Amino acid sequence: MLSNLFSKKDAISFPWKELISAEQLNELDSASKEKPVVIFKHSTRCSISAMTLNRFERSDIGDLAFEPYFLDLIAHRDVSNLVAERYGVKHESPQAILIRGGKAKYDASHMGISYDELNSEAEKFRE
Repeated sequence: MLSNLFSKKDAISFPWKELISAEQLNELDSASKEKPVVIFKHSTRCSISAMTLNRFERSDIGDLAFEPYFLDLIAHRDVSNLVAERYGVKHESPQAILIRGGKAKYDASHMGISYDELNSEAEKFRE
């Protein structure tokens, strides 16, 4: 009975698209011409990254102004390196990079990553 008093609200899973290959970057660039894209670079070995991801995923997503891509940089370090090179953004972890028209328009790292801030930045590019 008491467990019902303390049960968690049903979680809505964040609609991530997994970024696992270099080829996907071309698709991502193409998609970013229609709608901004965010790449969330996550390290499975970092407690700050885990905390930031958890906080990000618990946000009230409402009207998502960007397409969210998730990159496990431990499993796909080669893709993470290509992201840094391709978009001219110094590698950090955790990191969120907003792409529009194939170019990095905004990035944040560590505790500076905020769903609300990213969504607000992406809103600027809505057509």
